[in-house]
Amino acid sequence: MKAGETQFVNFLNQNQQLIIPVYQRTYSWGISQCRQLWEDLMKVIKNNTEAHFIGSIVYVSDGLYVNTETQSYLVIDGQQRLTTISLLFLAIRDRLKNNNSFSVNERQITNQFLTNEFALQDKKNKLCLTQSDKVIFEKLLNNQKVEESEKQNKIWINYNYFVEELNETNINLDALYSGIRRLIIVSIVLDRKNDNPQLIFESLNSTGLDLSQSDLIRNFVLMGLENELQERIYNEFWLPMERLFTQSVEKFDYFMRAYLTIKTKAIPRLDEVYVVFKQYTYGKDIKEIISDVYKFSEHYSNIELDHEADQEIKTIFQDIKTLKVDVSHPFLLCVYNDYKNNALSKEQLILVLKLIENFTFRRAICGVPTNSLNKTFASLYEEIDQKNYLESLQAILVLKDGYRRFPKDNEFKNELLKKDVYHSRNCLYLLFKIESYLNNNRTELDINKLSIEHIMPQEITTKWKEELGADYERIHEEYLHTLGNLTLTGFNQEMSNKSFQEKKKDGFENSGVFLNKELLNLEKWSEEQMIKRVEALSNFAVNIWLFPDIKEETVSKYKKVIEKKDKDVDYTIDDYDHLEGGMLGLFTQLRERIIKLDPSIVKEEHKKLYIAYKADTNFVDIVPQKSRLRLSLNMEFSEINDPKGLCKDVGGKGRWGNGDVEVGISSVDQINDIMFLIKQSFDKQVIE
Repeated sequence: MKAGETQFVNFLNQNQQLIIPVYQRTYSWGISQCRQLWEDLMKVIKNNTEAHFIGSIVYVSDGLYVNTETQSYLVIDGQQRLTTISLLFLAIRDRLKNNNSFSVNERQITNQFLTNEFALQDKKNKLCLTQSDKVIFEKLLNNQKVEESEKQNKIWINYNYFVEELNETNINLDALYSGIRRLIIVSIVLDRKNDNPQLIFESLNSTGLDLSQSDLIRNFVLMGLENELQERIYNEFWLPMERLFTQSVEKFDYFMRAYLTIKTKAIPRLDEVYVVFKQYTYGKDIKEIISDVYKFSEHYSNIELDHEADQEIKTIFQDIKTLKVDVSHPFLLCVYNDYKNNALSKEQLILVLKLIENFTFRRAICGVPTNSLNKTFASLYEEIDQKNYLESLQAILVLKDGYRRFPKDNEFKNELLKKDVYHSRNCLYLLFKIESYLNNNRTELDINKLSIEHIMPQEITTKWKEELGADYERIHEEYLHTLGNLTLTGFNQEMSNKSFQEKKKDGFENSGVFLNKELLNLEKWSEEQMIKRVEALSNFAVNIWLFPDIKEETVSKYKKVIEKKDKDVDYTIDDYDHLEGGMLGLFTQLRERIIKLDPSIVKEEHKKLYIAYKADTNFVDIVPQKSRLRLSLNMEFSEINDPKGLCKDVGGKGRWGNGDVEVGISSVDQINDIMFLIKQSFDKQVIE
């Protein structure tokens, strides 16, 4: 490595070609970075500053034309400032055309900083960009027409920014050139044999835009390859993959996290995706890995970026996306991959996707904490029985309990009856899905043109007070944002606080919305009508977001399979999400009391979802939950002596743990009462 401080103009004024390699991201500076450069130059000129440091440029010989007069170099770091100042030189050159009033002239700018005057044609340009950047930059350099479709490119936009600044400020170009001459860089040239460009690239602190995880991955994958292989992998895999994400560049990092979750069986932090990717690829064939990444990126773009060709599947993907469960992507990618490999039919795929939609939406309505979902979806695919795909998935989801549960019909319906759904982010989705269901899924309404309408308005008027009666305050507070008082319309602003009869005539009658048809038959809108409507709509919801229709014996079969698998896994206290803080303290005290029953025979085993205590067999199992420890005692409910009525009979309900007796503990004050119950189960096991 050779490093030295130099003037930027001296660095550029050499017989060399600076090539931006294909693995570098395209030019990405925006107007804000260009403005900062311009303002820095104005300060340098105004304050007569001797030197202004703008960062480093790191480059390495491309190894192809070492014996030619014009040497080629690959730019490892510094592309953004190098390109931006070249655009400024282009703007200055064009301002100097047919203008001889300055010391600096058009020919000097062109031959010293933009082209190699006496080089062969393929080495003529000092700066060689990639992809569309190269095309537009060369058009500007050669005074060719830039098409309208190309004017969204940042090369064109930033060039025009400098043109406008030159025009508006009418700055003396000799003074500007003098300012540019005071820009200082550190020039770092690497020795391909002895230096590791990737490690150096990672350690540099750029003064421009931070690199994304995908930028780092691209550089890591392509930088160390020979030119021919580099070009092939870039053109065959990486470039098509980047095109998938053209409109959603930020999604690429999220895709890579989902991909690595599948491959490593662990969920990396978003800012550690690059590090995890490097670890994952160690010792592997990089071409095979990138081929696989590309395949899954196509899956991801179909799932998340609306690129799916099949409209029926696409609609379900859009519904799942509306629910904002990005943590489901590792699971969805695996399932979709099976579908693409013909291991799953379209019909089966749709049933699986609907099941995931129902699972996540029911949880959202019931307010089940979402912090466990990432782990649930990260491991869900591994739990599926590939020979009984849908059945096993249904059973697995039904068996999840506590904060991982799939809310059953009663819980789901009861929440819909009373919940403030208006302030839920899924309110429009909820109403539109019910509308579609009522219209046999043939609704032609555009969800984006509909809005949510309160039948009884948010601001209650004199007319509405009269219509609701003397108890209007309670009714308004209790029912305003509930499902029964909400509908869809395209006339939200016009309807406002109108009376019920006016809303019927001016909005509901001509809305084309099935949800409004029953409203047209009513003479008034009262508490009774709101109760009837919410009851009816919640019944519809239960049939839209279905709970799995699976037999109890089938669930029990999979429960045994899962418990058998758990025996082969070593779990620790750290694997239980809710064993922390006060709950961990409570568990520790209870654990000590249980072991003291007889330290010589009581054994502790950590299962996937519970901690088991056994003599010959389990006598108590503990399931850590957010606000309590749930205990299963291995006895029949008729056998337990429970004077305080703390226990519940859960026989035949498919809960985790052994036995028919369930009891909960949420504070240290309850330990003596709970130990009285646990000792009965322990004594039963020991005596028998």
